[in-house]
Amino acid sequence: MVPDNDFDAVIIGAGFNGLYQLYRLRQEGYRVRLIDAEAGPGGVWQSNCYPGARVDSHVPNYEFSIEAVWRDWVWTERFPARDELIRYFEHIDKVLDLSRDIDFNTRLEAASFDSASNKWSLSANGGSATYSSQYMILATGFGSKPYIPDLPGIELFGNDCHHTARWPKQGMPLDNKRVGVIGTGASGVQVIQHAAQVADQVVVFQRTPVTAIPMSQQSLSKAAQDTAKADYPEMFRRRNAPPGSFADIERLNISALDVSELERNRVYDQAWDKGGFHFWVGTFKDVLTNEEANRTAYVYWRDRVRAIIDDPKSAELLAPTEPPYPFGTKRPSLEQGYYQCFNQQNVDLIDIRADPITLISPNKVATANASFDLDILVLATGFDANTGGLVAIDIQGRDGLSLADAWSGGVSTQLGMAIAGFPNMLILYGPQSSASFCNGPVCAEIQGEWLVDLLAHMTTNAYATVESTPTADQAWTAHLDDVANSSLFGQTDSWYMGANIPHKPRQLLNYPNSDAYLDRLQRCAANGYDGFVFT
Repeated sequence: MVPDNDFDAVIIGAGFNGLYQLYRLRQEGYRVRLIDAEAGPGGVWQSNCYPGARVDSHVPNYEFSIEAVWRDWVWTERFPARDELIRYFEHIDKVLDLSRDIDFNTRLEAASFDSASNKWSLSANGGSATYSSQYMILATGFGSKPYIPDLPGIELFGNDCHHTARWPKQGMPLDNKRVGVIGTGASGVQVIQHAAQVADQVVVFQRTPVTAIPMSQQSLSKAAQDTAKADYPEMFRRRNAPPGSFADIERLNISALDVSELERNRVYDQAWDKGGFHFWVGTFKDVLTNEEANRTAYVYWRDRVRAIIDDPKSAELLAPTEPPYPFGTKRPSLEQGYYQCFNQQNVDLIDIRADPITLISPNKVATANASFDLDILVLATGFDANTGGLVAIDIQGRDGLSLADAWSGGVSTQLGMAIAGFPNMLILYGPQSSASFCNGPVCAEIQGEWLVDLLAHMTTNAYATVESTPTADQAWTAHLDDVANSSLFGQTDSWYMGANIPHKPRQLLNYPNSDAYLDRLQRCAANGYDGFVFT
């Protein structure tokens, strides 16, 4: 009799990737369990409950292609807000009957591989929950560990200081409050937009300007979606094949430098007006690889933004004359009136490079030149992305090798899917994959099917373990280094490069070409899983 806590696979994380893997492995007859630290399905959407939170990938791209899920689901907006996304994940859960195999409120703390049994032992919630499994599948995503910078006195501010990813679940209204926001990435943009409309005062502490582009939000009707669903099967087929991620965003196969300025601006105008990520990834082929081509995109973006901002000093801080980094090498946020906020009397912009924060005290933030009394302090300071959530777990592979030690000098994987020395540990949407450049549900389905096929290959051949080889890990890492050096991403201190975390090794942590990445996965499988070793 199989013990109740013994499984073929245990999956960590109930976002798109974990839920899809649970659904498919169960279909294939595996005994599988999923665990997640949150109280319900949705991954980051459970924790990202800050005011103004919404997705920046548009639907129906940002949803599963499973007909049983999309057939009776109706969205209200092109870019849904957090609460609607939670309802969508609850719909997935209900339709696919997933919760019966999920342990919520269960945080994985430690996992170790036993070479004698070829199994993983997992411990959660202080040891009160334990699991044994042949496979451990990590679907923790790239944004599971918030980063809180070491600001002097930050622990003294009071109870109303929160990171956006640790916002109180009961909510904390910003109405009629004095609100400080540190950081202007995606969550910072969304909080600032909301706060500017309801708070008495908003103080924005900006270190590096964000290159935000129009979201172009739209309301969606049931009638229009019912009509569009006739084409969903073909749309999803296109979405999940090169050029993947977005079925309706295509990059031109020409250089920005090979067309006239008039034609170039026409292309930029069209992408800008479409909204979403069209202006980031849907213009010219060399915008992210050629510095001169990239500057044409930056100049266009800069001039469009500066036309919105009344104050010349604020305009220079928000959209500098000279690029602070190549356009698009930090993930552009999508904005809905963000730049207009800085025309309001209740919004102040502080450049903390020129005027750094010197001390935080109870309900106060002081810079070198000013002091601000605040009721609420929002830390929109991002994440220890890609690796932080994984090394926070005490994972020990063969012979007690810890993942933290294995990666202490830098990340090394085979295709972002496996690591030498960690048998039967497989990663979805993790470091050195195309995560953050590949739409979440798309990667969940494509990487997920690849993993299902890998496990079928093992079953067919009666293999007990799979892992990558050190040579394969080193080769993939070297390839990502080449990608960083041959594109513009290596020039920018971004979380793509791990450069937002002090003392973290600087390297490209996400593969910026999802088409090429998916092709690599397919070629690896076609070549008998080249770079992997089976026993």
